[in-house]
Amino acid sequence: QVQLVESGGASVQAGGSLRLSCASSGNIQDNACMGWFRQSPGKEREGVAVIFTTPGWTNYTDSVKGRFTISQDNAKNTVYLQMNSLRPEDTAMYYCAAAKFCHEDYSLVSGVYAWWGHGTQVTVSS
Repeated sequence: QVQLVESGGASVQAGGSLRLSCASSGNIQDNACMGWFRQSPGKEREGVAVIFTTPGWTNYTDSVKGRFTISQDNAKNTVYLQMNSLRPEDTAMYYCAAAKFCHEDYSLVSGVYAWWGHGTQVTVSS
């Protein structure tokens, strides 16, 4: 059982930045990958970014490439999502998730992930 706790969500103006954190109760490298997902009202949950914990390889959905960066701190068992140049369409609840098994073709698919945090709200105003 892995417990994940997100933090760092806030309300910001468009163009601003936020850094989300996801603290894991266990060693993050015991998971094949760690991902960030987001969901806004009336929409499906969307994979935003993923990091394969051992090689450090990352993947992003197209809409955030060049603006968001996922990273990990193994000593702190924490995964981060640095979000720059935020847009109103980035407004959503952001969730951290962990998967024991992961493949690059499916790394942004929510069904791959077994453990989820409760989410942190990001609101971007224009």
